[in-house]
Amino acid sequence: MKTKLLILGCGNSMGVPRIDGYWGNCNKNNKKNFRTRCSAIIIKGFNNILIDTSPDIKNQLYNNKISTVSSVIFTHEHADQTNGLFELRPFTFKNKSSYFKKNNRIIDVYGNAKTIKLLRKRFDYCFGQNSIYPQIVRSNIIKKKFSLGKKSEKIHFQTINVKHGLIKSVAYIFNKTAYLSDCNDLSIVKKKEFQNLKYLILDCLKIDKNYAHFNLKESLYIHNHLKPQKTILTNLHSDLDYDYLRSRLPKNVFPAYDGLELII
Repeated sequence: MKTKLLILGCGNSMGVPRIDGYWGNCNKNNKKNFRTRCSAIIIKGFNNILIDTSPDIKNQLYNNKISTVSSVIFTHEHADQTNGLFELRPFTFKNKSSYFKKNNRIIDVYGNAKTIKLLRKRFDYCFGQNSIYPQIVRSNIIKKKFSLGKKSEKIHFQTINVKHGLIKSVAYIFNKTAYLSDCNDLSIVKKKEFQNLKYLILDCLKIDKNYAHFNLKESLYIHNHLKPQKTILTNLHSDLDYDYLRSRLPKNVFPAYDGLELII
């Protein structure tokens, strides 16, 4: 059965353009420069595993005709990865039943202990901790290895904690693909788990150095050491125009764009 990874959003925490209309160095006439906040979805049969719930998740899922979400895996607790959690409510409705029906389905969400703790605090009403609102999600602490889905639709994951500024972010490895949307951990070049990848989805914020993200030079350093078949750069700031990157990147390194589909 074919497995797809769909990049729902590849922009940095403010997206491109910013809310005030600022495009930076990006050509606004190129649709691939329109970037919503980072999120992705793994699709295998009817198993739709969402990676992060960005503030743009409603439009991301609607525009890509995603009508179900099976489960959610979170990379870390920052707002640009989590603030869309509340938008998942309609995926819990059975038929056209009311939001307040007690028999609606509950979506399992997964993350490290810190992420889950903060999600349960910020979104207590989503976890059934508020008597007024029905529960829509159930929290799970991720393990180093785990699987999601049933039978032939199952996806197997391996997780690795990586440095992301002052916190730890979770890198997910599945189907010879690694997803590291938020990372500045150069030590990953020494980790065998990142060897022999088909796809490396990699943080690449800006040209200038940043305390919490890889810049372009560092992303290419990672690519050159890990040597995946293809590296896809994500979490792109308005500094990085799509055509500018395409004209300068090695032949097997590509800038992501919203809606990019990979067969993994």
